[in-house]
Amino acid sequence: MATSEPKAPETEDQPTDTQVVAANPEQYIKHPLQNRWALWYFKNDKSKSWTENLRLISKFDTVEDFWALYNHIQQPSKLGFGCDYCLFKDGIKPMWEDDRNKLGGRWLMTLNKQQRHNDLDRYWMETLLCLVGESFDEASEDVCGAVVNVRPKGDKISIWTSNCQNRDAIMTIGQLYKERLTVPIKALIGYQSHDDTSSKSGSTTKNMYSV
Repeated sequence: MATSEPKAPETEDQPTDTQVVAANPEQYIKHPLQNRWALWYFKNDKSKSWTENLRLISKFDTVEDFWALYNHIQQPSKLGFGCDYCLFKDGIKPMWEDDRNKLGGRWLMTLNKQQRHNDLDRYWMETLLCLVGESFDEASEDVCGAVVNVRPKGDKISIWTSNCQNRDAIMTIGQLYKERLTVPIKALIGYQSHDDTSSKSGSTTKNMYSV
């Protein structure tokens, strides 16, 4: 009686990395942002100069790299007093003197102490998403960056723009920003020029615009 030859045990071929990429291309393609951004950290060390206290953390230009960075760093509410985060378009330093900032100003929102626990982290995240997502339509071109200041008397979040005379773009940014944060209509947010802010104390700086 004839017997069939024993079959070799079946083995499953393991797909190569190339085959996996080809089969699932979406898993390996990062989603580019319209701009490249730089995240800075400021720590208030009295023994150092202002510029020495400012440190570049990282740069990114894709959605995935933004979230990787965001999920890796501390939330603003966990920072010590006197510390800042600054997110600016690559090539613009987070200081008034930078050529892209010196003619501009900022939408400034001041939070009370209670809001540090209730609103600060959410407001900052929404601010970052507004920037990297270019949420202000054509006015996004006027945006330079954003800053969060953690302070004992009350924290501040601001969006910096390049030209304080560009009223249409500034008002568009302010209105959309206020809506995005779901700030109550009766609560006003003011815009101040850097020139005015740098030459006066905070209590005497006048708002050029408000929403």
